[in-house]
Amino acid sequence: MKTYIFKVVLEKDYFDDGREAYHAYAPALKGAATWGYTKEEAIKNIKEVIQMVVESMIEHKEPLPGESSDMVIVSPEIRVSVTV
Repeated sequence: MKTYIFKVVLEKDYFDDGREAYHAYAPALKGAATWGYTKEEAIKNIKEVIQMVVESMIEHKEPLPGESSDMVIVSPEIRVSVTV
């Protein structure tokens, strides 16, 4: 098992009627994007999306980003870890 830590970008967004929402995506993983009504919900949702994308990549024997490094990165930026 390895733990992967992905940078997550979280951006404030708005519905057409003015309600707030948050868009979250992992730049290292193509297609790993989601949203939530709150920051916490968007982060929870992106963690689930990242988990599904990584599991799919493993199942299809696709290389994972940065797999050559087994270092744990501690960063002040929002990050999500996935243990596979």
